Amino acid sequence: MAKRLKKKISTPEVDCGKGAEGEEVLPGKSSGLPWRTIVQALVIAVAALWIYRPSLHGGWLWDDDFDITDNAITQSPTGLWSIWFKPGSQVDYYPIKASVQWLQWHLWGMDTRGYHLTNVGLHILSALLVWRLLSKFGLRLAWVGGLIFAIHPVQVESVAWIAELKNTLSLPPFLLAMCFWIDYEEHRRDRDGELALGLFLVAMLCKTTMVMFPVAILLYAWWKRGRVGWNDVKASAPFFLISLVLGLITVRFQHHFALQQTVGPPGGIFSRLACAGLSLSFYFSKCFLPVELMPIYPKWAVDPPSLWQFFPWLVWGGAIYGLWTKRRTWGRHALLGLGFFLLFLAPFLGFKAISYMNFTWVMDHFLYLPIIGLIGLVVAALGAMDRQLPDTLRPYGIGLVAVALALLACESHSYAKMFINQETLWTYELRYNSDAYPAHNNLGKILLEEGRLSAAGEQFEETLRIYPDYAPAHNNLGNVLRETGRLSEAMEQYRQALRINPNYAEAHYNLGNALQQTGPLPEAMEQYEQALRTKPHYAEAHNNLGLALQQTGQLPEAMEQFEQALQVKPDFADAHYNLGLVLFQAGRVPEAIEQFQQAVRIRPDFAKAHNNLGDCLLQTGRLSEAMEQFEQALQIKPDDALAHNNLGLALQQSGRLLEAMEQYEQALRIDPKLAAARNNLTRLQALQKTAPAKN
Repeated sequence: MAKRLKKKISTPEVDCGKGAEGEEVLPGKSSGLPWRTIVQALVIAVAALWIYRPSLHGGWLWDDDFDITDNAITQSPTGLWSIWFKPGSQVDYYPIKASVQWLQWHLWGMDTRGYHLTNVGLHILSALLVWRLLSKFGLRLAWVGGLIFAIHPVQVESVAWIAELKNTLSLPPFLLAMCFWIDYEEHRRDRDGELALGLFLVAMLCKTTMVMFPVAILLYAWWKRGRVGWNDVKASAPFFLISLVLGLITVRFQHHFALQQTVGPPGGIFSRLACAGLSLSFYFSKCFLPVELMPIYPKWAVDPPSLWQFFPWLVWGGAIYGLWTKRRTWGRHALLGLGFFLLFLAPFLGFKAISYMNFTWVMDHFLYLPIIGLIGLVVAALGAMDRQLPDTLRPYGIGLVAVALALLACESHSYAKMFINQETLWTYELRYNSDAYPAHNNLGKILLEEGRLSAAGEQFEETLRIYPDYAPAHNNLGNVLRETGRLSEAMEQYRQALRINPNYAEAHYNLGNALQQTGPLPEAMEQYEQALRTKPHYAEAHNNLGLALQQTGQLPEAMEQFEQALQVKPDFADAHYNLGLVLFQAGRVPEAIEQFQQAVRIRPDFAKAHNNLGDCLLQTGRLSEAMEQFEQALQIKPDDALAHNNLGLALQQSGRLLEAMEQYEQALRIDPKLAAARNNLTRLQALQKTAPAKN
């Protein structure tokens, strides 16, 4: 059937790059020597590694905490079950992506190098597969396409940002699916079609922006045969079914479970059209002139739209019409590449509400897949020009291409340096876009973590000046005010955040902390419970609710909360410590010892845990082990009066009375009001009057 179609329809001549026997020149299947293919692959890999070397030791960025470091499901030993079978445990249903992140966390924890190497490795694999895919279209310079994909600056955001694993992970199965589908079109082997379908499903379970794949294979059918037949539609039906089901699941998840407030595109249909046209032109321009890239681009005002803002649609319409008139020749190839670009960019042009539209209309990482269509056109154009260049000019042409590639690589390398840490990234962002309120907020969070409270407060206030209804900034400003002792003002900021977003778990949690400091424990407990209703896997809220219950004497209930915190976050040192205290209060000393041991294993510098572990060991008669724990506590915190007192008790029970007396005296020098140390010293002095010391 395929042969009959080829006879009836004359496909325009393509730069096929055929070998002597008509065989396509493919990676690993070159008509030249095998070493050439190996060298070309190494060039792609080395170029990518050089570009992303600055970011390999980079830290966590932006919503990496939401995806990984603060994600209880990712960190839970049983998280895989929730990822696949518990709707709502994640904002999006990307189970393969989430499973890989779960595995990464259990391999590397907080060490970011493994995460970055994974992204770079997947990016290199995708570049090689882009080369493979373009070669299947007979493009003689397909390798150049793979290299451009590897080094293009707009790819930096996807590769250097850990949370964008969904881009780098979803693309290899997508590209393999395209390759197998082309093989299926050529040879009609059922195995190729089945592999294409399976790989497409894998790609969709990594990220559902692959949803336009079935339309793309119909576009390919049109390019190949000049029409889309009924057989093409039937062959694409399973792909459409997967796209429909997983696309609807994604929409439902984002609608019901997204934690961020989302906004729709501006105004009515005309504003949306204007925004879409401007976004499309912006993305196209960044593919060919990738300069002044940034994580958050300034938003253009389109509500109401100006007449000139519709001009991009006239240009696009004219270009597509012009290509359509040439569809019998070179126009068909241009429509294939441009159509691929438009298809996979369409979901991000502003017709549907997505959370990022709160602060920008466009983001670089949405180009990670669509740019392949334009790269294919560039490679085809370069091949055509190369054939027409006289031999005397060919070296100059190669030189110009080499210079352009070098400039792309240098720009990418320079931009990748900005992703080394949060402070560098957001300082860079604010240099070019001072109204990027998420950048002010994120920079403020870093300053707050570093204890630079005044500077952090300024950043949060600037965020709220730009966007007064930004709940996270109210919450973060509340944290600054609480740290400076201004509890009433802090609580007002938390309440303002909750007026904007009543389901903001972190604001409920922080308000509970502030209330716990001021005394009304029932109100604090109510806030922790509200946080847990919104975010059931909130380990810190379980822990602090347990503390409040402990203070009110509800020890069994407190114990249950600490245990739930540890189910969510097994390496939560504070929860182990607090559970140990409750067990100790309940007289379950051996179990308390286990919890304190876990706390100091996780956090070796946890002085209070060492001290309490020593206290438990002392009560069970394990004097030498108890003294060792007290000494470790004092190495960490030499001015811990209680640890000095406890070490004195252990020394006294060991018969080392003079050393015990020194410890009691040292405790009283640090804290003259410590009654236990004063009583112990008085008793020991009285004992010495009646019996000589044995030291």
